Amino acid sequence: MATMKIKNGDTVKVIAGKDVGVEGKVIDVDKKNGKLKVEGVNIVKKHTKPSVANQNGGIVEQEAFIDASNVMFVHNGKPTRVGFKFVNDKKVRYDKKTGDVID
Repeated sequence: MATMKIKNGDTVKVIAGKDVGVEGKVIDVDKKNGKLKVEGVNIVKKHTKPSVANQNGGIVEQEAFIDASNVMFVHNGKPTRVGFKFVNDKKVRYDKKTGDVID
């Protein structure tokens, strides 16, 4: 797969799926499969056994992975595409709409 243009901590907006329109922070990135977890998006119920951390067990709600193609990076409050360019011999991400360097 191509390089992942979204990193942990980025703010993204969901553009496809059941949570369309929701903005959230990226919590986890799976570069190998091109998927990521976003705060408050794609909530699933998981049945857990009792353990030391969770004495009672039961049904726990948590975020599940969604495909990276279903989200857009949010820069200055607006969704935008992300590209790569070299600035002073260093590869950086930039906002394709405005041309601003992201990091």
